[in-house]
Amino acid sequence: MQELETTRMPTGLTTFDPILDGGVPVGTMILLLGELGAGHYEFAYSSIINTLARMAKLPESGPRFPAKILYITFTRLERDVRHEIVQSFVAKGVSEDSENIQFVDLSDLYFDRSFVPDEWYSHSNTLTRLQKRSEHSNIFMNLSEIFNSAESGSLIVLDSITDIATQTNLPNLWHDLTGFLRGVQRLAKQKRCNLYLLLSKGIIEPAKESEIADIADAVFLFRWEESTGSRRQRVMFFEKFRGVMPHLEEQDLVKFAVRISTTEGFEVSNIRMVI
Repeated sequence: MQELETTRMPTGLTTFDPILDGGVPVGTMILLLGELGAGHYEFAYSSIINTLARMAKLPESGPRFPAKILYITFTRLERDVRHEIVQSFVAKGVSEDSENIQFVDLSDLYFDRSFVPDEWYSHSNTLTRLQKRSEHSNIFMNLSEIFNSAESGSLIVLDSITDIATQTNLPNLWHDLTGFLRGVQRLAKQKRCNLYLLLSKGIIEPAKESEIADIADAVFLFRWEESTGSRRQRVMFFEKFRGVMPHLEEQDLVKFAVRISTTEGFEVSNIRMVI
């Protein structure tokens, strides 16, 4: 257990990893909670693209980069996400078809019981969709199989928890989601995987948002603040970080001004003390 707590997996962000002594402890579930456009998606994309670039350059004896990057999407097309990740930032030697990133598209299950026409989200026939429905009665069963088969030491991105949470108006469905996330939090420790859960702030009820935050090991909050000259500035907070927060607070490393550039993507530009 001590090794689990001290081994770090780099995020790939060169301005951020040194703050965390090289990266995030393995087995950490991180909630990336962000206001619209404030940087939570850019954090995930920059982490992926920089990790892929550094995995290609560094020897096996180097930092403990993910064995694989698994990107799970519920509503978005794989080709669009790949294109967006690679085209947003300059990353030499990284292509859209990189084999180190695996996509799982669960749009068939997500849209299957909606009013969205089949041809908008699926290329499979009706028989295939009915078979999927009978094999996986809900999306959480499917997700459980995906997590069970994930390679140990992977980075897993769920894009996004917002998509699922907005579909859980009934109490039993919300219980399914929170129960699944609690189980995944335990599995991450066993499989030594790190997770990014993307959640847009202000869309679901505050109590539900807080419950998801309570389940996660760490919560990175991305928001806008007014700065000098009435300009808006992106900032990132560590709202919680189990096992790491005391060390960060000792050094006042809990709030950061950030910027997004075409060369490095998500960057910590300076560190601010919370008063």
